[in-house]
Amino acid sequence: MNLKVRRILSLLILVIVVFGWYVSVFGIGQYKSIKDALKFGLDINGGVYVVMEAQTDLKGKELRGVMEQTKEVLNNRVNAMGISESTVVIEGKNRLRVEMPGVKDAEAAIDQIGKTAQLRFILADGSEVLTGNMVKDASISPDSQNGGYKINLKFDRKGSKLFEEGTAKAISNTVKPTIKGMEANQIAIVLDDKVVTNPRVQQVISNGSCEITSGAGGYDKDEASTTAALIRGGALPVTLKEISSSVQTATIGEDALAKSVVAGLIGIGLVFLIMIVFYRLLGVVASISLLLYVLLVLWSMSAMGGVLTLPGIAGIILSIGMAVDANVIIFSRIKEEIHAGKTFRVAIDQGFKHALTTVLDAQITTLIATVVLYEIGSTVVKGFALTLMIGIIISIFTAVIITQIFVGLLANSKRLSLTAMLGIPKDGHAKTFADVKLKLLEKRKIFYAISASVIIIGLGYGIIHGYNYGIDFTGGTMLEFDMGKKTSSQDIEKALDKYDLNPQIVFSGENEDRVVIKTIKALENKERGKIIDTMKDEFNLKDESVLASEQFGPTIGKELKTNAVKSIAFAAIGMLIYIIFRFKSWKYGVSSIAGVLHDVMVMLAFYAIFGVTINNPFIAGILTVVGYSINDTIVIFDRIRENRHFFRKKPLIDVLNYSIAQTLDRSIVTSLTTIVCMIPLFIMVSASIREFVLPLMIGVIVGTYSSIFLCSPLLYEFSKDEDKSTYETKHKKTKKEKK
Repeated sequence: MNLKVRRILSLLILVIVVFGWYVSVFGIGQYKSIKDALKFGLDINGGVYVVMEAQTDLKGKELRGVMEQTKEVLNNRVNAMGISESTVVIEGKNRLRVEMPGVKDAEAAIDQIGKTAQLRFILADGSEVLTGNMVKDASISPDSQNGGYKINLKFDRKGSKLFEEGTAKAISNTVKPTIKGMEANQIAIVLDDKVVTNPRVQQVISNGSCEITSGAGGYDKDEASTTAALIRGGALPVTLKEISSSVQTATIGEDALAKSVVAGLIGIGLVFLIMIVFYRLLGVVASISLLLYVLLVLWSMSAMGGVLTLPGIAGIILSIGMAVDANVIIFSRIKEEIHAGKTFRVAIDQGFKHALTTVLDAQITTLIATVVLYEIGSTVVKGFALTLMIGIIISIFTAVIITQIFVGLLANSKRLSLTAMLGIPKDGHAKTFADVKLKLLEKRKIFYAISASVIIIGLGYGIIHGYNYGIDFTGGTMLEFDMGKKTSSQDIEKALDKYDLNPQIVFSGENEDRVVIKTIKALENKERGKIIDTMKDEFNLKDESVLASEQFGPTIGKELKTNAVKSIAFAAIGMLIYIIFRFKSWKYGVSSIAGVLHDVMVMLAFYAIFGVTINNPFIAGILTVVGYSINDTIVIFDRIRENRHFFRKKPLIDVLNYSIAQTLDRSIVTSLTTIVCMIPLFIMVSASIREFVLPLMIGVIVGTYSSIFLCSPLLYEFSKDEDKSTYETKHKKTKKEKK
């Protein structure tokens, strides 16, 4: 690429970055700001989600067909309720997740969508005239005769004929009433075996439509709308049972969103500062690439219709720290080439060339873990995984393509390409850990002992004292209220005593005016409604005071535990296969996976010792740590593979020590930027995000530790016999030549 083209492209990229951020923040003309363009999850916008399980023994194609049919019925019901941007998706094989943004009355919404709605028209003798499946449409209109509203029904061809026959029979005086309260000339409309209304038939109705009125005064609008919506929704093919649900108010979400954005900006600013301090002009280039990276991630999510949740925001902020890694790998190689005496232009070419393989290998192995996370995780976890997947792909583009354009431009400037402008002394000698003769592998038994001690103590503690499982793992219910003032736990326990909950009561908020009530009982929708009503009555609370409600059935927890094990196993197998294929040796693969298992066990030890709640984002946290750890290991292993090729005569232990020293700068900078990115998020945002971010921060440290002090020594343990054999072969050859 010639200089003129580089200049044009560099200017174009700068214009795109500046214009893109202006539009993203303020919007322009018909183009929305990124906040308006993105879809936000219920934890930000507020609303209700419910997961329902089909009570059926069907399997295979029959089950899939029924679930698709049920999904369509629920879609019709939710749409009939007038809820905008609602979603109904199939989860697993026999579950449906319904999300209803903006809904405040969770009890009514869940009741309405979950009704079996077995609508039947029956005569006074109990004989069936027709079923709800034959109702073509149901609507409401003002009832000018009686006042209020009436329900208008239209039947399909078969239903019209049956309804004509039924009305004729009703007025024929041949029906002998067996249903209490009904007369011979009435037709009852029964919903879920409950009589909705039983109007008298005035005449034979043969035109395929009828009106349902409620006498003097008519139906009120809400009652008429609800009944019509249920009829229009049709009958569910199977009975659905609520197994988990959540209600969030927009107040909490909006506050958390604002704090997350501020935390993200602070984190990005700190990353820019670190990059500029370490790499000077190259750091400025990396900062421009990262600004473009964030833009592309956000607008890609908008274009794909992705839903941004609070864990998703954490994923974006985390991915920014990880995206720096590709730039750090490239810049470290450029500095090494300059250190080796090459000109800046040659150093850039060689640096990008040698770094490309490492960048791709490291990011692809991380991508494998993320794909597994997306396939196995719940809907919320999928959002987090999608964010990371998009981030990984875009980070490769911005680091390899965009960064190269700017760095190539610097190489053609005599003034800007001075090594001093890049954080390198005038003599071209950049001090690195490679200048120090590290002997880490000689101390490997100490590191083995440290890791073993932490794991044994932590897991032992977990077995004896147990883990702090959240209600999504154990099953149970959580209710959160804004009390308006500090309230004693004794008063709350007394108010709820009649429900026999044995609740755990936790206070939060700056003035401890918010209370979280947890119980291991998975309370049904109506039971939760009674408890909420009791809290309102006892403490004079308003509807807005109910901040959140969550319920998880016991089966959910078992599946989450199973999925956690599955996700780690599948990710490990996928990464093992890829590493063996790329490095042409099982020793690299097994050493890497040993590091992954080490990190998982250390994380479990951390969760046990410090009592961190194991909840739904646990799987995302563990797999993110796995991906980060394997990323770090691959960078070191890639350098070991390269050095073993160039230093064949050197003892293996020296080659490994030297390779670790060469990549130590990169490991420190990447870990530092990733942790720095998360610190503002940990400090500023909600407790739920804090529970998610803290293990990630610990995981980054543990992953860096294992890649340096565990995986590389294990690789040496597996390979030292090769080194010994080579030495013996050379020794015998030398001895033979002397003879």
